[in-house]
Amino acid sequence: MIQNDLGAGLERKFCTPGAPLRLSDGAVIAGYASLFGTPDQGGDIVERGAYGASLKRLAADGRQVKLLWQHDPAQPIGVWDEVREDDRGLFVKGRLLIEVERGREAAALISAGAIDGLSIGYRTRRAGKDASGRRLLSELELWEVSVVTFPMLAEARVGAKAEDGAEALWREMAQALDGARRVLAGA
Repeated sequence: MIQNDLGAGLERKFCTPGAPLRLSDGAVIAGYASLFGTPDQGGDIVERGAYGASLKRLAADGRQVKLLWQHDPAQPIGVWDEVREDDRGLFVKGRLLIEVERGREAAALISAGAIDGLSIGYRTRRAGKDASGRRLLSELELWEVSVVTFPMLAEARVGAKAEDGAEALWREMAQALDGARRVLAGA
């Protein structure tokens, strides 16, 4: 586990992987960067609503959460078009900029399944401890969501990846034929 304090209280976390990050519509990625009530590899638990105030402040100031490569502020690789809390956690959807070298690399690595993690860069504004001593993060100032090799929260993965229309059609047809084959084999 690696947990870094980047000065002025900015934290980032990444650790071992869990499920795949995917690419869709060419360079669109989507997934959960954080899940409420789920302990990460460091034992921290983000509480429901922890990002709300930060997202409102960003919107009011006309600023956006940054999409970075491996938490490196010198390597922005895209734009988050949607960052929102829902009942499950912090959902993000955005575009990798394939006009940027690292954006092209990220798209290729995600498409191949070599990279599939999402990780947050944030500052803790308010936290407590539960009976087990785990940190309960109740208010976070979100700075960035990165595409990473090893997310701190194993479930923080890209959940949708783009594919061209023809590839999707062929895949759908193959699934239909496979289903028909199974039905006929069982009859």
